[in-house]
Formats: sequence, C-alpha cells, structure tokens
Amino acid sequence: MECDFPLWRPPSEGDNLIIQATYGCRYNQCSFCSMYKQKVFRARPLDGVFAHIDEAAREWPEARRVFLADGDAYCLPTEALAAICDHLALRFADLQRISAYATPFDILGKSEDDIALLKAKRLGLVYLGIESGSDMVLKRIAKGSAKQMESALAKARQCGLKVSATVILGLAGKNGWEDHMDGTADLVNRAPPVYLSTLQLGLETNVAPRFFERMGEDFQWQDDRGVLVELRRLLERLNPPSPVIFRSNHASNALALAGNLPRDKDKLLARIDAALDEGAGVRPRWIRGF
Repeated sequence: MECDFPLWRPPSEGDNLIIQATYGCRYNQCSFCSMYKQKVFRARPLDGVFAHIDEAAREWPEARRVFLADGDAYCLPTEALAAICDHLALRFADLQRISAYATPFDILGKSEDDIALLKAKRLGLVYLGIESGSDMVLKRIAKGSAKQMESALAKARQCGLKVSATVILGLAGKNGWEDHMDGTADLVNRAPPVYLSTLQLGLETNVAPRFFERMGEDFQWQDDRGVLVELRRLLERLNPPSPVIFRSNHASNALALAGNLPRDKDKLLARIDAALDEGAGVRPRWIRGF
C-alpha cells in the first residue's frame, strides 16, 4: 500500500487497519510535537484513499476497526469524510468503528448535524490531545486555550461523539506543575471525555529548541518521582460527573495504570503511593519511549 511514512496512531489502534486520508497535520504548531514536522499538510485525493481501502480489503477483508491517519483527519470536509466512511462500509462487511485524530478546532468547526452524520456512518471516536487545562501551559505550547478545549469536549459529548483525550505529564516542568495538574483536573471535571490517558513528556531534537524557548529559561525537567507526584495530584482532584475510563499505559509512562474514574480512584492512588514509597511497578527507562 502506498503511504506517506511515518504513520502514527494511538496505542489502542495498534491492531486495527490504518487508512491514510491526509498527509501531515493541518495545525502542526504544538511546540512539543515532532510527529509531522517533516510533512506539508494536504488532503489525500479521494481516489487515492479509495484505492488504499480497496487494496486493504483484498488483504484484510475481515477488518472491523479502521483508524484514519494522519494528524487530524477529522479536519476534512464532512462530505469527504462521509464518502470515505461509505467506501469503508462497502468494502468491509464487518466494519464496526472508524476513528481519527482531531483538534478542538476540528470539532468546533463541524455542525452538530455534520458530527451526527459521521457518527451514523461509524466515525464515532476521535483522539484529542488536550495536553493541559492550564491556559498558561497551553499558551506556551501553542495549543489554544482551556475554554476551546472545554467547548470541544462539551460539543462532542452533546453530539454523542466519543473522545479519547490525552494529557502530558511533566509538560510544565518543575516550576509550573501544580497549575498544570489543577487546571487539567478542573477541565476534565467540567467536560469529561469518555477516555482519558496520560503520556510523559519526551522531546525530539528538532523541536526541543522551540519548546524550551516558549517554556522559558526557568524550565526544569521533572524526574520520575516528580511525574508520579503530578499524576497523583491529577487523579486526586478528578471527580468527573460521568464515568471516565482512565489509562496510563502509553510506552512513555513511568507507571502503567488502568481504571474507571471516579470509581477506582482510591485503588489508583494506592498504586501511585506504592510506586512513590517502594518503586513498585515503575518501568525501567530503557523500555520506555514513543
């Protein structure tokens, strides 16, 4: 299959079919992200997408879940996404779910009718990097505002669009972590996603200078203990009004956790305390990464 590599996907899409609908990321301004810096954003022509789907169907006709790459495929016009969904349904008899990366601007830019139409065509899950609920942190990483994040999350929930949101531990460093975690907990409590997961900050050399420039000269990396303290503060303050499925199983994390909030909060906090007190469950650095 002809694709523009590298292709990125969420961990939970690792066993699913990937169809490339866009090249790169339309936004591509996040100061910490290097994933699409080598690509110029453009929509893949529909005939190319359809050809990719046709070839995939010949090789893997039983595929049930499909992830649309690249960075924010949900930004495509609704008509184009609907056509892609229809072609997937035509080629995969057992198709259950279609998903894609999205930015808050993508969600806010679609009407409720657009979201409902795509959801009816099985595009019912998007992956959204909220990264932080702190306006200070979001401004420094060039990722919009907490209000935009909240509006996008609320609109998605109102329309029945499932959101899997990510938060980056260590993003504010040692000097701004309390504001980072408190703002994030407040955001999630106001507008809970269906899924919430954490990553741990890691920087590639091609984006590190800009990241440090925007974060300021006083930025200091959090060590593993500091990151675990951040995670504890986040979970301690999370009291979402509807259940949130929580995971910290991304390969970058020092500690892998899984549970439902708020139901499993005490169990998760106990796991963090054991890691802080005894190092229980902390992954060696050599097995972590992106």
